[in-house]
Amino acid sequence: MAAECDGAELMHIDESTYAEDPHTFYATLRAEDAVRQVVMPGGLKVWLISRYDDARAVLADPRLSKDVEIGRQAIMGNTTAKAGVMAFAMELVSHMLNSDPPDHTRLRSLVNKVFTARAVERLRSGIEAITHEMLDAMDRQQSADLMRDFAYPLPMSVLCELLGVPVPDRDHFHSWVQARMSDDPARMMAAAPSLLGYLHQLVEAKRRTPGADLLTDLVHASDGDGRLSPTELVAMTFLLLVAGHETTVNLIGNGTLALLRHPDQLAALRADPSLMPSAIEEFLRYEGPLNTASLRYTTEPLDIGGVTIPRHDLVAVALTSANRDDAHFPDATRLDVTRTPTGHLAFGHGIHYCVGAPLARLEGRIAFTALLDRFPEIHLACDEGELRWRGTMFRELQTLPVRFSATPQLDVHGTFA
Repeated sequence: MAAECDGAELMHIDESTYAEDPHTFYATLRAEDAVRQVVMPGGLKVWLISRYDDARAVLADPRLSKDVEIGRQAIMGNTTAKAGVMAFAMELVSHMLNSDPPDHTRLRSLVNKVFTARAVERLRSGIEAITHEMLDAMDRQQSADLMRDFAYPLPMSVLCELLGVPVPDRDHFHSWVQARMSDDPARMMAAAPSLLGYLHQLVEAKRRTPGADLLTDLVHASDGDGRLSPTELVAMTFLLLVAGHETTVNLIGNGTLALLRHPDQLAALRADPSLMPSAIEEFLRYEGPLNTASLRYTTEPLDIGGVTIPRHDLVAVALTSANRDDAHFPDATRLDVTRTPTGHLAFGHGIHYCVGAPLARLEGRIAFTALLDRFPEIHLACDEGELRWRGTMFRELQTLPVRFSATPQLDVHGTFA
């Protein structure tokens, strides 16, 4: 069972069952208790929103706040864990995702000035080169852990290019970011000082010596009326790391697994590559990067789906559940790469819509196109029952072992290698 209730009818979610198969749990929740207070793994009490219409409304409701300082107090007041300790590093999390208007409006407008569609498109050739380099390495092995060898390193390498992280620093940078994004609170807090210190140095370096990268643009965009403080610049850089990394890692991993589980859809996509844009959206809907959206808290009593949620309670929107709601997506449990899943919530909705969404989509299209072109045969290299998922907020595979055959590649002399 993914959950059980105590005497007060407070539902406690079992971490291992929930992580491995949230869909069965959510199907029951949508049918019976679409808005339900639960205790999440780790001991946090939240109201879980499971139906699409309720989820979309909550994500855009200004009466639910994301202010980081008050939110931290709400989290501490709603934890059932004895220690009640959260892995906060305030300088890293005081960014626009954890803010309300007017602060959010100011911060988002500055990011929008530099993180444009044109800026993302400029990365295309670099993403393609990195992608093919990684596929070359996989090709030589004839098998791989797709998460370790492709899904994780691709977006991290792209982000290093995007932010202008010097090549000699990238190994350390990778390790700090991976630790900070883990689900281990001790590891997260241990990495925070090193990552925080490095980001301060990187921001100052871009101020002194501008480069052709987004972080330089962001630093200099902050010199006008909407000036960002050094702390805000560091927090914004961390947000870009999170928004640009986890979304793409899980899009690649989850999308690949979905295709391997549905060979008819893999065959359809191979037969008609023009389906790739709709396929990416379907991967995001069917098995999106995030299980739940980041937390919000109520600033006043709210009626959601016929349930009154008290003031100062925490609310979590179950994006995975909303995107499998048959009331909005007919036959929602079926993967269909020809579907146009208009309005899916994989990247959120409203003013906090994921800033990294355009980059994730571009990386996804390039990654899947190159993967399917390179490997005409690709198969899961383990029993499905051996696959394990990581954490509860992110919908992330721990490993994805695959084996494949490659399309012969032309060498520098124009002959097949």
